Formats: sequence, C-alpha cells, structure tokens
Amino acid sequence: MERNFIELFGWWVAVIELPIISALFWMIWNSRREFETGLMRINQALADHRIEVARTYAETRDIRIIENRLTAHLLRIEAKLDSKEK
Repeated sequence: MERNFIELFGWWVAVIELPIISALFWMIWNSRREFETGLMRINQALADHRIEVARTYAETRDIRIIENRLTAHLLRIEAKLDSKEK
C-alpha cells in the first residue's frame, strides 16, 4: 500500500506538477521580459521627450526680452497715434 502511494505520488509529480510548474515559470519569465522591454521603451520615450522639451524650451530671460521689445513697440505706436489725434 505504501509503495503504491509513493508510486502514485511520483507519477503525480512527474506528470502533473512538473509541467504545471514549468508552465508557471515560463509565464513568469515571459511576463518579466515583456515588463522590462516595456520599461525600456518608456525610459527611451521619456528621454526623447526631455530632449524635445530642452530643444524647444524658451527661457524666462528670452521671454522677458521679447516682452520688453513688444511693449516698447506698442508704446511707440500709441505715441504716434496720440500725436496724430492732436
């Protein structure tokens, strides 16, 4: 009886548990690989976005210079219009 149990247990392990454990290991391995691949793609996309932002980013100093130039031009236009009205 005890020998039959051991044989049955050995059969169970060999036929049922080993393939299931192998399949689970394979699924975990593939999902981890897909996760790492996706993470690398996200990191690359973030790096590309940072480069794009750095390339197109306008500094505050430059914006102030443009604002001052526009204000000066608008004041000159306003002064010309005021002088023509009088």
